[in-house]
Amino acid sequence: MSEYIISADSDAGDLVGIALTIHDIINRLPVTARSLNNPGVRIENGMVIDDAYTGPVLEIAMRKNHLIKTVPKSGPYANVPVVVAPVHDKDGEVIAAIGLVDITGIFDLATLMEHQSTILKQVCGKDPCPLPTEAVAAKK
Repeated sequence: MSEYIISADSDAGDLVGIALTIHDIINRLPVTARSLNNPGVRIENGMVIDDAYTGPVLEIAMRKNHLIKTVPKSGPYANVPVVVAPVHDKDGEVIAAIGLVDITGIFDLATLMEHQSTILKQVCGKDPCPLPTEAVAAKK
């Protein structure tokens, strides 16, 4: 029987399989991963872009031991929303972190609501959209 083990000492080669799998599952959004004690991988477009990757958000997630959602100010994902989660061993100790570009972070609900009228005008050419006479209830 084959095994796949990730530990605090895993290197990029140990992490690439799981990182590529996640990358494929999330429709090839960029994925990063590193272990507690070694740099890891950065994957984009189905390929390993960096096999000695360490990102500040990966490090913060491991140090703080919780999920981090943020927009980095520097690095390859500067100004792009990311989400990073720590990976734990069976005792609950942090051994690694995995991160990805957070497409849900692109949509800020407050901003969307603030600009709703403008968006509706762009989509429909008028506000309200649909007009009361065009609404489904008006057609019954």
